[in-house]
Amino acid sequence: MSTIAWIALGSVAAWGWLLLGQGFFWRTDQRLPRRADPDRWPSVAVVVPARDEAEVLPLSLPSLLAQDYPGPLEIVLVDDGSEDGTGDVARALAVRYGGPPLTVVSPGPPEPGWTGKLWALRHGIARARARGAAEESRGTACAGGPEYLLLTDADIAHEPDSLRELVAAATANGLDLVSQMARLRTVTPWERLIVPAFVYFFAKLYPFRRVNEPGARTAAAAGGCVLLRTELAGRARVPESIRQAVIDDVSLAGAVQRAGGRIWLGLAERVDSVRPYPRLADLWRMVARSAYAQLWHNPVLLAGTVVGLGVVYLAPPAAVCAGLFAGDAAAGPLGAVAWATMTATYVPMLRYYRLSLWQAPLLPFTASLYLCMTVDSAVMHHRGRGAAWKGRTYPRPEVAPER
Repeated sequence: MSTIAWIALGSVAAWGWLLLGQGFFWRTDQRLPRRADPDRWPSVAVVVPARDEAEVLPLSLPSLLAQDYPGPLEIVLVDDGSEDGTGDVARALAVRYGGPPLTVVSPGPPEPGWTGKLWALRHGIARARARGAAEESRGTACAGGPEYLLLTDADIAHEPDSLRELVAAATANGLDLVSQMARLRTVTPWERLIVPAFVYFFAKLYPFRRVNEPGARTAAAAGGCVLLRTELAGRARVPESIRQAVIDDVSLAGAVQRAGGRIWLGLAERVDSVRPYPRLADLWRMVARSAYAQLWHNPVLLAGTVVGLGVVYLAPPAAVCAGLFAGDAAAGPLGAVAWATMTATYVPMLRYYRLSLWQAPLLPFTASLYLCMTVDSAVMHHRGRGAAWKGRTYPRPEVAPER
C-alpha cells in the first residue's frame, strides 16, 4: 500500500476508537438529570464577572433579574476594571427591571498571579458571603451566607426557570457542581461553521458521560453556567486554588472533584450565549487565547496535536483525492470510510444547533482552521503575548495546576 493509504488506515482505526472508546463524546444526550422540587429552596447568590460588557448586559442581565426562583436570591455583578460604564448599565437595568437585589462591586486590578475573571469571582463570592453573614446576624439568612453560587458570564442569558431547574437537579441528585454548556450564537456564516465544532472538540477532550459518572477521573465544566455548592467551594479553596488558571472552568471542576465533590456537565436547553462573533478574527481570538494553555504550554504536546489532527481530520479527504485523481485503489476507500465516520459523529451536534446537516462533511476544513488557531496560540505565547483577552495578557502559570 502507498504511504497515504497507510495513513488513511490509521485514520480509520482512530475513528473506530473515537466512535466507541471515547465516552460516546459525539452524542448530545447529556441534559439536566432528573429533577424534583426540594422541600426547601436553598439560598443562591449569582456572581457575574464583567469587564467592558455594557453592550451585552442589556441582552443578558434582565434574564437574571427575571428568574422565577422560589428561594432567597441575590445578584452580585463584579465590575472588573471596565471603561465602558458596565457598572452603571447594570444598576440602570436593575432599576428598570426590578427583581432580586443587585449589588455592583469593583475590586480594582487583579493582584499578581491572578487572572482577571478569577479575581472578580473571588470578590463576588466574598461579597455574597459577607452579605449573607450580615443577614444571618439579623436572622434572615442561613449560616455562612448563600448555600449555592451561580457563576455565570456577563454574556449568558437564562430562561426564567433556568436557576430553578439547576437547583432542582443539584439537590435531587446530590451534586455539588452542575454546569451547562450554553448554546452559543450561530447567526453569521463563520459562527455556523466554527461554533458547533468548538463544542464538539471540547466534548471530545472531556466526554460529558465520563465527567458525569460517579467516581469519574475526568473533570470539566462550562464556565458560562456553573451552579456550585458554597460549602464545597470553601473546601476546594475556590477560586484561590486555581487563581492562575486561564481555562478556569476545567480547573474549577478539577478542584471540586479533588475536594470530594460530585460534578455534572451537559448541554443547555435554557441557557444561551448572546455574545456575537461575526468575523473569523473574533472567533480566532476566542479559540487561540487558550488553545496552547490547553496543551499545558508544552511543545511536545503541540507537535502531537498537530500530527493527530492531521491524521484524524485531514488525511481522509486527502486519501479520497488520492483515490480519485491518482488512482490509489486502497487510499480512496479507506479515506471515504474515515470521512464518512467523522461526518456521522458531527451530525448530532449540528442537530443540537439546529443547523443544516450539509455542514457535516466540512469538518476537515473546520479542523484545519482549529489546527492553525492552536499553532498561532503557541506562537503568540512564545512572542510574550500569551493568553490575551480584553487588554490583559496572562503568562504561563508559575506552578502547573493540579490534575
